[in-house]
Amino acid sequence: MSNQNYVFVLDTNGKPLNPCRPITARKLLNANKAAVFRRYPFTIILKKEVVDTPEPITLKLDPGSKATGIALLQREKVVFGASLAHRGQAIKASLDSRRAIRRSRRARHTRYRQPRFLNRTRAKGWLAPSLQHRVETTLTWIDRFIRFAPIGSIVQELVRFDLQRLENPEISGIEYQQGELQGYEVREYLLNKWDRKCAYCGAENVPLQVEHIHPKAKGGSNRISNLCLACDKCNAKKGTQDIKQFLAKKPEVLKRVLAQAKRPLKDAAAVNSTRWALFNRLKAIGLPVSTASGGLTKFNRTRLQLPKAHWLDAACVGKVESLLLLTQQPLLIKALGWGCRQMVQTDKYGFPRKGYRAKQKVKNWNTGDIVSVVAGKFAGITGKRLKTVRFKGNFDIRLSKELVISVSRNDIKAVHRKDGYDYKFAQV
Repeated sequence: MSNQNYVFVLDTNGKPLNPCRPITARKLLNANKAAVFRRYPFTIILKKEVVDTPEPITLKLDPGSKATGIALLQREKVVFGASLAHRGQAIKASLDSRRAIRRSRRARHTRYRQPRFLNRTRAKGWLAPSLQHRVETTLTWIDRFIRFAPIGSIVQELVRFDLQRLENPEISGIEYQQGELQGYEVREYLLNKWDRKCAYCGAENVPLQVEHIHPKAKGGSNRISNLCLACDKCNAKKGTQDIKQFLAKKPEVLKRVLAQAKRPLKDAAAVNSTRWALFNRLKAIGLPVSTASGGLTKFNRTRLQLPKAHWLDAACVGKVESLLLLTQQPLLIKALGWGCRQMVQTDKYGFPRKGYRAKQKVKNWNTGDIVSVVAGKFAGITGKRLKTVRFKGNFDIRLSKELVISVSRNDIKAVHRKDGYDYKFAQV
């Protein structure tokens, strides 16, 4: 059985059909019964019309702050997996840099744009650019999967951490609080808050236990703000000691633990800020949309003994009895953006860079195009991204972090045109 994702199939009219195995797609291409329609995700188009009704596919989402997991399922069979890495932090860094440069120019009384603070209103449901980006890129890929596969329904992990149920048991009844899911909600929250490390010694990849910062034997509560994670050795050594007594010889660790206990979970806040915006946009698509909590996802993944991965978390969202993984090599998608609309590039001091010229297409080639080298001394190199394009005709291709080669535009062939994303396959 292949470890690769299934291949999307379209008929000659662009109607999405059931995805097929890679070996089946290869046979159709070799027999000249189909042609390559798109490289990422790999899609073929048949040279005939198909009237059969395809089996509907369920698209599952596990939205995250830094990455969103995507899985496509036919009943219990996982036929496609992907992890979409967002660029929210890069957007925030760019906005911070722009703001700092503008303020610097105002302080120096040089040419600058007048500040705008009180003359703008925000629409209802407004999100910060770094958060809105997460919603838009996720919707972009949902639209693509709907065009390439017969998507029948969508399942979203709407509640990353069910904090209301943790704080107020009466919301859904005492049965929920005393059931197995409560422990999964709490542990998943703490694992993210404490970076999956022991709060006291920083140990990783070891079994972690829920620890009361202020001992329960001395009146400590079960509130989330009083809980952390500790390895078995540290938990046994601390016992019922007060945290200040236990870490008396480690003031730096004590300061960090107390500060982190009060620190809000930034990534969880980002997810909670965008979850309803994404849910409302999904409903507008017109397909049936259902939701589930993060605790249920963790419960399903643990019960099925699956490793931690974004696309596997997506496959475990909602009600899951069993899963049959037909792929183990998900597509890793990284949002790169389309560049910058800034007309005047500046240096780190805010002064214009001399001699800068905006990038343009060169003979229909653009920076970011994925190409293969078909001639010349570098013939045989496939699936590499153009780093630099020049009007004189020699383009740079980055092979690794240190190695960059220069090739003629006559020696390359386009594999996938620039679309604002980078693609890789997970190593099996």
